[in-house]
Amino acid sequence: MNQEKLAALTDQELLEEAKKSKSSKIYDAVIIGVLIGIAIYSTVKNGFGLLTFLPLVYLPIAAKNKIKNSELQKHLKGRNLE
Repeated sequence: MNQEKLAALTDQELLEEAKKSKSSKIYDAVIIGVLIGIAIYSTVKNGFGLLTFLPLVYLPIAAKNKIKNSELQKHLKGRNLE
């Protein structure tokens, strides 16, 4: 969500988005962990190849999620909803 959409949300909707963002942090961590595990296994088993750089594909998605979460936290602090 961009800042305009976050500003337009009610307090209750903003708190619901905060709950969703907590689970997305866990999903991002699990996905990155699995991808790093696959990359390490592939590198050890077959040497450098396509799967070695697989975690780099997901990094922009995780970074975008982190930016969304930081904006959400900023709005929560601004409204004293923490």
